[in-house]
Amino acid sequence: MPKGTMEALIIAAGYGSRLRDISESKPLTPVAGVPLIELGVRQAAAAGATRVVVVTGHAAERVEAALPGLAELAGIPVVAERVEDWSKPNGFSVMAGAARIDGDYLLMMADHIFSAGILKDLARAGSDERGVTLAVDRRVTSPLIDPDDATWVSTDDCGRIRAIGKTILEYDAVDCGAFLATPELAKAIAAAVAAGKAGSLSDGMQRLADAGRAGTMDIGEAWWLDVDDPRAHALAEAEAPAELKEIYG
Repeated sequence: MPKGTMEALIIAAGYGSRLRDISESKPLTPVAGVPLIELGVRQAAAAGATRVVVVTGHAAERVEAALPGLAELAGIPVVAERVEDWSKPNGFSVMAGAARIDGDYLLMMADHIFSAGILKDLARAGSDERGVTLAVDRRVTSPLIDPDDATWVSTDDCGRIRAIGKTILEYDAVDCGAFLATPELAKAIAAAVAAGKAGSLSDGMQRLADAGRAGTMDIGEAWWLDVDDPRAHALAEAEAPAELKEIYG
C-alpha cells in the first residue's frame, strides 16, 4: 500500500438475529432508505479510505452482489473477503479481512454508523506507541446506548485501555465500534485464540491492552449509533438523515 494511504475493513459477516423482523441481512438493512453497508462504505471513503475490504458471511452472496455498485458510488475499490465460518466470534472476521490489507486500517462494524468527524479524526489518531486506537464515548448513560449489548471500556489517566468487554464491572467509556488498527491487532487475536480464548475482537484488544498497546480516542459530543435491534433502528431512521448530511444531503 502506498505511503500515506488508508484502507478500511468492515465486518459484515454476522447473523443479525435482533434485526430479523426488519431485514434478513443486517448489512443490507436500510436506514432512511440507505443500506447499512452503503453507509459504512461511504463513510469510510469520506474519512479518506482508498479501498474497503468487506468481510462477508451470513447471506454472503447478497451482500457481495451489492459491493460493485457501492464501489462505483464511493469512487474507491470495495472487495469482499468471505469468512469460512461466520458463526465464530468476530475476531475471526477481523483476521480474515486484515490478511487482505497491508499496513494500518480503519476497522468498522457494519451495524455502527458515525457522524463524519469521528472516522476522520480516528484516521489521524495513530501513534507508534499503540497497536490499536479505539473510538470511545464517555457518555456511558446516553439513551443512544443499549447497556445490555454495549462493550464497556476502562481506561487509565493517559487514555490507555485497561479492560474491555461486555461484562466488566468497572468502566468509564463505551466502545463505539470504530478502530484504527495496525497489524498487531490481528496477531493479538490469533495469540488469544492460541491461548484458549474464544477469538472475539475484545480478546485481541485485551491482549494489546495488557501489553500497554491499546489506546483510545474520545469522540466528545459526536453522534454515533449501533443499529442492532428495532429500537436502535427506529432511532437511526429518525436521526441519521440529520447527522449524516454528507450522505443524505
